[in-house]
Amino acid sequence: MINFEEELKKFHPSLEIEDAEEIIYNQDLDDIGDVVVKLLKDAKVESGKADR
Repeated sequence: MINFEEELKKFHPSLEIEDAEEIIYNQDLDDIGDVVVKLLKDAKVESGKADR
């Protein structure tokens, strides 16, 4: 049988996973609200240029 306590003592996280985790958590990602606002602003600017 597997001794989970012993296996946990041997566990060492992968360095690549720790690096990826840090990169993911430190990114400033836009949420859907930010994307919609930007799209609306861009559409307004484009429609303003077309009216001139």
